[in-house]
Amino acid sequence: MTDPTDPTGPTASTTAVPSPTAPVTAVAHRGDPYRVRENTLGSLRSALRHGADAVEIDVRLTRDGVPVLLHDATLTRLWERDRPVAALSAAEVRELTDGGVPTLAEALAATEGHRVMLDLPGAPGDRAVHRIVEVVRGCGAGDRAYYCAGAAAMLAVRAADPAAEIALTWTTVAPPRPALLAAVRPRWLNYRFGLVDRALAERVHGDGYALSVWTPDTGRSMRRLIGLGVDSITTNRVDVLCAVRGRTLTKGRVAASAER
Repeated sequence: MTDPTDPTGPTASTTAVPSPTAPVTAVAHRGDPYRVRENTLGSLRSALRHGADAVEIDVRLTRDGVPVLLHDATLTRLWERDRPVAALSAAEVRELTDGGVPTLAEALAATEGHRVMLDLPGAPGDRAVHRIVEVVRGCGAGDRAYYCAGAAAMLAVRAADPAAEIALTWTTVAPPRPALLAAVRPRWLNYRFGLVDRALAERVHGDGYALSVWTPDTGRSMRRLIGLGVDSITTNRVDVLCAVRGRTLTKGRVAASAER
């Protein structure tokens, strides 16, 4: 059995994939943004109260190297401050948003005991990624944090932490190159939900990876994806996903009982 701390593994052939009969993992996209402003502590807590198994957060660095939760490059959309976060100190971000933008350390403390998916938007670069990984380790969250983004950012994560759990975000139906997969060593392949059909799901699982998708927000789309056997769904409406998942599991148990 492969040691997950071994810098040479895991590979596609040894990666543990969730059982196809396991319930789909419900990941809350930026918290619970339909109820509470995204990427805030209140939004993360609301998502967990409404049944999320994990929360997805976006992480960027301030000018002084503090990882904070923000998807966009600027504060404009969420906080009506036309200032780039990379040009601001952590103290300035806190002042401009009345403390609304949490640091990564604060977010990890608020989600203690729960899984956290860290999305790294905006081509963060090796030094920024190393700093983010450093904070995760310093908070003692290495065993419950995992990372998602495109190839460049995930290669940087792998370099910073040989044991990191990675969900490689992929945006085309063509599979990632074998050399890239060997270098990144992801556990998950992470696709936009509209790209996923049965053939893609079977290929991903056949290659030894778990399949995560983002971001369906309707019950109909969620049911389709669960039917295809995806392992994880990231959504803005985690309460809807949990309800759909519950009904799907109940129907499955009833069907299994009828067959016995």
